[in-house]
Amino acid sequence: MTGVQRAAVLLLSLGEADAAEVLKHMGAKEVQKLGLAMATMSGVTREQVMQVMEDFERALARQTSLGVGADDYIRNVLIQALGAEKAGSLIDRILLGRNTTGLDTLKWMDPRAIADLVRNEHPQIIAIVLSHLDPDHAADTLRLLPERARADVLLRIATLDGIPPNALNELNEIMERQFAGNQNLKSSNIGGVKVAANILNFLESGQDHSILNTITKVDPELSQRIQDLMFVFDDLVDLEDRELQMLLREVSGERLGIALRGADPKVRDKITRNMSQRAAEILLEDMEARGPVRLSDVEAAQKEILAIVRRLADEGVINLNGPGAEELV
Repeated sequence: MTGVQRAAVLLLSLGEADAAEVLKHMGAKEVQKLGLAMATMSGVTREQVMQVMEDFERALARQTSLGVGADDYIRNVLIQALGAEKAGSLIDRILLGRNTTGLDTLKWMDPRAIADLVRNEHPQIIAIVLSHLDPDHAADTLRLLPERARADVLLRIATLDGIPPNALNELNEIMERQFAGNQNLKSSNIGGVKVAANILNFLESGQDHSILNTITKVDPELSQRIQDLMFVFDDLVDLEDRELQMLLREVSGERLGIALRGADPKVRDKITRNMSQRAAEILLEDMEARGPVRLSDVEAAQKEILAIVRRLADEGVINLNGPGAEELV
């Protein structure tokens, strides 16, 4: 089972009340993933449940009880890890148990509902809203906006260089009135070229090319900067062997075989070199036996794998800046 499926089994074993208490401390994406996994779990054996519980018990036993549950300890750790601004809303949610409101409420909403909500707003407002979402969520929302608006919105996202806190708070208050909530945002560091590139990464290939072409006509230099920061499937060849092996553990052989249909031969060679000889043979045999595959299926499989790449990068497991790259300070 995947990590999400194991977590779903654990929550289903806890009972409704305890599972609800755990979910209260999770973000929108985590709750959605776990909820879907819990809803689709079937055919789980007693042995699998016992294995999940034993694994959880062993993991728990490795944790120290010193300081756990202390508000000051949790607050200090989060601030040191994320910085005061990023940790602010997370601390509020964990320690104060506040309801998520304002702009953060959008993270819990369906992309179609968000698109309907902002459709008639100024493109700059839409850009700020999308910058506040996770890249895949923002991409799903962007593709639901009118085609003529997409490039304009993404261009504005790429050129956002932070906005005054009072302006962000004002926008947050507008959203609060929509949802009858009250929350004070502390961070104004949203938007930028990297955010725009991440959103484009989650769009279908035809849509991202169309938007980039439009931006190129307006600002060629900015378009190139966005493209330089986009991570595409063929860039897997730049991952270190250890990083690629970590990725392959999370990808099913079936989806990998479909994704490799449209990949550069160098990518296929590097991937097979980082698999066992038997696994590589099975992969290539399956690809040959499958026959022709629709381009849309290939692109969908590649997008799924790239989403895993970005998650591992966010977790610090892999580095998308290339071997030996270091952040400049």
